[in-house]
Amino acid sequence: MHPPLPFNARAARFLREKLGMAHGHVAYGMRASYGMNHITPEHIAAWERGTAVPTSDELAALAGALWCGPGELMGHPRTLREHRLARGVPPEDVARAIGLRIEDYLRIEETGRWTGDARQSAALGQVLALPARDFIAVTGLEDELARLLTEAVSTRWQAHLRSIAKHLGMDKRDLKETLRAMHAEYQSLMAATLSRAGGTTASGEDGRRYVEGIVERFWEGLPKE
Repeated sequence: MHPPLPFNARAARFLREKLGMAHGHVAYGMRASYGMNHITPEHIAAWERGTAVPTSDELAALAGALWCGPGELMGHPRTLREHRLARGVPPEDVARAIGLRIEDYLRIEETGRWTGDARQSAALGQVLALPARDFIAVTGLEDELARLLTEAVSTRWQAHLRSIAKHLGMDKRDLKETLRAMHAEYQSLMAATLSRAGGTTASGEDGRRYVEGIVERFWEGLPKE
Protein backbone atom coordinates (compact mmCIF):
# COMPACT_ATOMS: atom_id res chain seq x y z
CA MET A 1 0.00 0.00 0.00
CA HIS A 2 1.37 3.38 -0.98
CA PRO A 3 1.79 6.15 1.62
CA PRO A 4 -0.51 9.19 1.33
CA LEU A 5 0.48 11.63 -1.39
CA PRO A 6 2.20 14.88 -0.33
CA PHE A 7 -0.92 16.96 -0.99
CA ASN A 8 -0.69 20.78 -0.91
CA ALA A 9 -4.01 21.78 0.63
CA ARG A 10 -3.21 25.50 0.55
CA ALA A 11 -2.49 25.40 -3.19
CA ALA A 12 -5.77 23.57 -3.85
CA ARG A 13 -7.76 26.19 -1.98
CA PHE A 14 -5.89 29.06 -3.64
CA LEU A 15 -6.51 27.69 -7.14
CA ARG A 16 -10.20 27.04 -6.45
CA GLU A 17 -10.75 30.53 -5.09
CA LYS A 18 -8.77 32.06 -7.95
CA LEU A 19 -11.18 30.39 -10.37
CA GLY A 20 -14.14 31.63 -8.36
CA MET A 21 -15.38 28.08 -7.75
CA ALA A 22 -17.23 26.74 -4.72
CA HIS A 23 -16.58 23.27 -3.35
CA GLY A 24 -19.68 22.08 -5.15
CA HIS A 25 -18.44 23.33 -8.51
CA VAL A 26 -15.17 21.42 -8.15
CA ALA A 27 -16.95 18.26 -7.05
CA TYR A 28 -19.35 18.51 -9.99
CA GLY A 29 -16.45 18.95 -12.42
CA MET A 30 -14.75 15.85 -11.06
CA ARG A 31 -17.94 13.82 -11.35
CA ALA A 32 -18.99 15.06 -14.79
CA SER A 33 -15.62 15.07 -16.54
CA TYR A 34 -13.68 12.35 -14.76
CA GLY A 35 -16.27 9.85 -13.60
CA MET A 36 -15.58 10.48 -9.91
CA ASN A 37 -19.20 9.87 -8.94
CA HIS A 38 -18.38 9.42 -5.25
CA ILE A 39 -16.90 12.92 -4.89
CA THR A 40 -18.99 15.44 -2.91
CA PRO A 41 -18.32 19.03 -1.82
CA GLU A 42 -17.39 17.60 1.57
CA HIS A 43 -14.46 15.76 -0.02
CA ILE A 44 -13.08 19.00 -1.46
CA ALA A 45 -13.50 20.81 1.86
CA ALA A 46 -11.77 18.00 3.78
CA TRP A 47 -8.81 18.01 1.40
CA GLU A 48 -8.43 21.76 1.79
CA ARG A 49 -8.59 21.48 5.59
CA GLY A 50 -5.93 18.80 5.54
CA THR A 51 -8.13 16.26 7.31
CA ALA A 52 -8.10 13.95 4.27
CA VAL A 53 -5.83 13.36 1.27
CA PRO A 54 -6.97 12.49 -2.28
CA THR A 55 -5.89 9.26 -3.92
CA SER A 56 -3.74 9.42 -7.04
CA ASP A 57 -6.81 9.14 -9.31
CA GLU A 58 -8.68 11.75 -7.30
CA LEU A 59 -5.67 14.06 -7.43
CA ALA A 60 -5.49 13.80 -11.23
CA ALA A 61 -9.21 14.56 -11.51
CA LEU A 62 -8.97 17.44 -9.05
CA ALA A 63 -6.11 18.93 -11.07
CA GLY A 64 -8.23 18.69 -14.21
CA ALA A 65 -11.17 20.36 -12.50
CA LEU A 66 -8.92 23.17 -11.29
CA TRP A 67 -7.20 23.57 -14.67
CA CYS A 68 -3.72 22.83 -13.36
CA GLY A 69 -1.12 20.08 -13.41
CA PRO A 70 -1.06 17.43 -10.65
CA GLY A 71 2.33 18.69 -9.52
CA GLU A 72 0.80 22.06 -8.58
CA LEU A 73 -1.33 20.29 -5.96
CA MET A 74 1.49 18.24 -4.45
CA GLY A 75 4.29 18.93 -2.06
CA HIS A 76 7.76 17.90 -3.17
CA PRO A 77 7.62 14.33 -4.55
CA ARG A 78 9.59 11.78 -2.54
CA THR A 79 9.28 8.56 -4.52
CA LEU A 80 9.40 7.46 -8.14
CA ARG A 81 5.62 7.03 -8.16
CA GLU A 82 5.07 10.52 -6.77
CA HIS A 83 7.39 12.08 -9.33
CA ARG A 84 5.47 10.32 -12.11
CA LEU A 85 2.11 11.42 -10.71
CA ALA A 86 3.31 15.01 -10.27
CA ARG A 87 4.20 15.15 -13.94
CA GLY A 88 1.01 13.45 -15.07
CA VAL A 89 2.85 10.70 -16.97
CA PRO A 90 1.03 7.35 -17.33
CA PRO A 91 3.02 4.36 -16.04
CA GLU A 92 2.78 2.77 -19.50
CA ASP A 93 4.72 5.68 -21.00
CA VAL A 94 7.50 5.36 -18.43
CA ALA A 95 7.70 1.59 -18.89
CA ARG A 96 7.91 2.01 -22.67
CA ALA A 97 10.59 4.70 -22.43
CA ILE A 98 12.88 2.62 -20.23
CA GLY A 99 12.21 -0.69 -21.99
CA LEU A 100 10.38 -2.59 -19.27
CA ARG A 101 7.14 -4.50 -19.18
CA ILE A 102 4.45 -2.50 -17.41
CA GLU A 103 4.14 -5.08 -14.64
CA ASP A 104 7.90 -4.92 -13.99
CA TYR A 105 7.84 -1.14 -13.85
CA LEU A 106 4.86 -1.08 -11.49
CA ARG A 107 6.68 -3.54 -9.24
CA ILE A 108 9.55 -1.07 -9.01
CA GLU A 109 7.13 1.67 -7.96
CA GLU A 110 5.56 -0.68 -5.42
CA THR A 111 8.84 -1.75 -3.81
CA GLY A 112 10.58 1.59 -4.15
CA ARG A 113 13.76 -0.13 -5.36
CA TRP A 114 15.14 0.98 -8.70
CA THR A 115 16.93 -1.87 -10.49
CA GLY A 116 17.53 -0.38 -13.95
CA ASP A 117 20.90 -0.23 -15.66
CA ALA A 118 22.69 2.96 -16.73
CA ARG A 119 20.75 3.27 -20.00
CA GLN A 120 17.41 2.73 -18.28
CA SER A 121 18.34 5.18 -15.53
CA ALA A 122 19.15 7.85 -18.11
CA ALA A 123 15.86 7.18 -19.91
CA LEU A 124 13.96 7.42 -16.62
CA GLY A 125 15.51 10.79 -15.83
CA GLN A 126 14.62 12.02 -19.30
CA VAL A 127 11.00 10.85 -19.49
CA LEU A 128 10.22 12.32 -16.06
CA ALA A 129 12.46 15.37 -16.50
CA LEU A 130 14.05 14.68 -13.12
CA PRO A 131 16.45 17.28 -11.71
CA ALA A 132 19.78 15.75 -10.69
CA ARG A 133 18.95 15.72 -6.98
CA ASP A 134 15.65 13.91 -7.49
CA PHE A 135 17.20 11.54 -10.02
CA ILE A 136 19.86 10.45 -7.53
CA ALA A 137 17.26 10.01 -4.77
CA VAL A 138 14.76 7.87 -6.72
CA THR A 139 17.42 5.66 -8.31
CA GLY A 140 19.18 4.95 -5.01
CA LEU A 141 22.52 6.37 -6.14
CA GLU A 142 23.16 8.58 -3.11
CA ASP A 143 25.62 6.20 -1.46
CA GLU A 144 27.81 6.14 -4.56
CA LEU A 145 27.61 9.92 -4.83
CA ALA A 146 28.70 10.22 -1.19
CA ARG A 147 31.68 7.96 -1.90
CA LEU A 148 32.74 9.97 -4.94
CA LEU A 149 32.38 13.28 -3.11
CA THR A 150 34.36 12.00 -0.12
CA GLU A 151 37.22 10.97 -2.39
CA ALA A 152 37.06 14.32 -4.18
CA VAL A 153 37.39 16.46 -1.04
CA SER A 154 40.01 14.25 0.60
CA THR A 155 42.32 13.87 -2.43
CA ARG A 156 42.41 15.81 -5.73
CA TRP A 157 38.93 16.99 -6.64
CA GLN A 158 39.93 17.47 -10.29
CA ALA A 159 40.55 13.73 -10.64
CA HIS A 160 36.95 12.97 -9.67
CA LEU A 161 35.20 15.72 -11.60
CA ARG A 162 34.46 13.56 -14.64
CA SER A 163 33.10 10.58 -12.70
CA ILE A 164 30.84 12.78 -10.55
CA ALA A 165 29.52 14.60 -13.61
CA LYS A 166 28.80 11.29 -15.32
CA HIS A 167 27.12 9.91 -12.20
CA LEU A 168 24.79 12.93 -12.09
CA GLY A 169 24.33 13.37 -15.83
CA MET A 170 25.55 16.95 -15.48
CA ASP A 171 28.07 19.13 -17.29
CA LYS A 172 31.49 19.21 -15.63
CA ARG A 173 31.54 23.00 -15.90
CA ASP A 174 28.52 23.21 -13.59
CA LEU A 175 30.34 21.28 -10.86
CA LYS A 176 33.83 22.80 -10.81
CA GLU A 177 33.27 25.67 -8.40
CA THR A 178 31.23 23.60 -5.97
CA LEU A 179 33.82 20.81 -5.80
CA ARG A 180 36.69 23.30 -5.53
CA ALA A 181 34.96 25.07 -2.63
CA MET A 182 34.12 21.82 -0.84
CA HIS A 183 37.68 20.57 -1.23
CA ALA A 184 39.06 23.80 0.24
CA GLU A 185 36.54 23.68 3.09
CA TYR A 186 37.34 20.07 3.98
CA GLN A 187 41.11 20.54 3.77
CA SER A 188 40.90 23.66 5.92
CA LEU A 189 38.82 21.78 8.46
CA MET A 190 41.29 18.90 8.64
CA ALA A 191 44.27 21.26 8.90
CA ALA A 192 42.62 23.03 11.84
CA THR A 193 41.89 19.67 13.46
CA LEU A 194 45.53 18.57 13.17
CA SER A 195 46.69 21.91 14.54
CA ARG A 196 44.46 21.55 17.61
CA ALA A 197 45.86 18.07 18.10
CA GLY A 198 49.37 19.49 18.33
CA GLY A 199 50.52 18.11 15.01
CA THR A 200 49.60 14.53 15.83
CA THR A 201 46.93 12.36 14.27
CA ALA A 202 43.56 13.81 15.22
CA SER A 203 40.43 11.95 16.16
CA GLY A 204 38.88 12.97 12.86
CA GLU A 205 35.52 13.76 14.47
CA ASP A 206 35.11 17.02 12.53
CA GLY A 207 36.00 15.28 9.31
CA ARG A 208 33.58 12.46 10.03
CA ARG A 209 30.72 14.89 10.59
CA TYR A 210 31.59 16.69 7.37
CA VAL A 211 31.56 13.45 5.39
CA GLU A 212 28.28 12.31 6.95
CA GLY A 213 26.54 15.38 5.54
CA ILE A 214 28.57 15.64 2.34
CA VAL A 215 25.74 14.95 -0.10
CA GLU A 216 23.51 17.63 1.42
CA ARG A 217 26.44 20.07 1.44
CA PHE A 218 26.98 19.33 -2.22
CA TRP A 219 23.36 20.06 -3.21
CA GLU A 220 23.32 23.25 -1.15
CA GLY A 221 26.56 24.38 -2.77
CA LEU A 222 25.44 23.99 -6.36
CA PRO A 223 24.61 27.26 -8.16
CA LYS A 224 20.90 27.96 -8.15
CA GLU A 225 19.27 28.05 -11.56
